[in-house]
Amino acid sequence: MNSTQLPDTDQALQQRKARIIVIGAGLGALLGLISSYLYAKAAEENGDGEAGPGASISTGQLLAVLLAVLGLVRQIAELGKPKDDKKSGKK
Repeated sequence: MNSTQLPDTDQALQQRKARIIVIGAGLGALLGLISSYLYAKAAEENGDGEAGPGASISTGQLLAVLLAVLGLVRQIAELGKPKDDKKSGKK
């Protein structure tokens, strides 16, 4: 075996990891696009006229969104871990 080749199992794991990352990036981009569209549309409907980065967003609103996103990222990361019956109280 060449030193640049990975064993079949390692190569399969690397391919799976790459596929997961590409799918996640695509879903993240799609979610970001939809979110920015909805934000711009809501700002336009409210007569703000500043739909975009300069629109008025309070620090509190930004912090609330950031915490929600961090919570979502944590939940997604937990999906990759094996189930632990000790935490749920099951035997």
